[in-house]
Amino acid sequence: MKLEAVVEGLLFVVGEDGLTLSQLVDILGIELDQVKEILSHLKDKYEKEDSGIRMNFLGNTFKLTTKKEHKNYFQKLLENPESNVLTQAALETLAIIAYNQPMTRMEIDEIRGVATSQIVRKLVAKGFIKETGRSDAPGRPILYQTTSEFLDYFGLSTIDDLPKFEKIVSEVIEDTDLYHSKYQEKEDDEVL
Repeated sequence: MKLEAVVEGLLFVVGEDGLTLSQLVDILGIELDQVKEILSHLKDKYEKEDSGIRMNFLGNTFKLTTKKEHKNYFQKLLENPESNVLTQAALETLAIIAYNQPMTRMEIDEIRGVATSQIVRKLVAKGFIKETGRSDAPGRPILYQTTSEFLDYFGLSTIDDLPKFEKIVSEVIEDTDLYHSKYQEKEDDEVL
């Protein structure tokens, strides 16, 4: 197995969180000099013209980022109406923020049960959420809240126009038939 490919995959998976040198040493189980050599080779590889990404050292971590010279294409992608379709994950994340704002990405992750860094980044880029300051929690994480673009997209005048959460939950419970399940118990003689 080529460790360079492993490091590339690790940096892709962690996204904007990035990885420190010590994290890479621990994960890979190799010496610091070897990790530095791998990172140097990857950095050289990404600086070539045929690569669409590059590696940056930001905030004491190594991260994969896009190249600044491709910015116009990324902007066109975001402005394309077809790219404004929201995924289920994006809708869930927006709902969490809308009903609990302002909140940090870690708080969103805890509610969804999965990492949301890329989704949050996309929602910021689309203008549906914005940074509104910093939390008093350790590390002073960024707080996010919905924007006027969010309200426009969903046809709301104010955030107070959102359906009441309790009403949504009660409607879901009413629509759920707890007695009849699509999974029916079978008699012992049916199973055998």
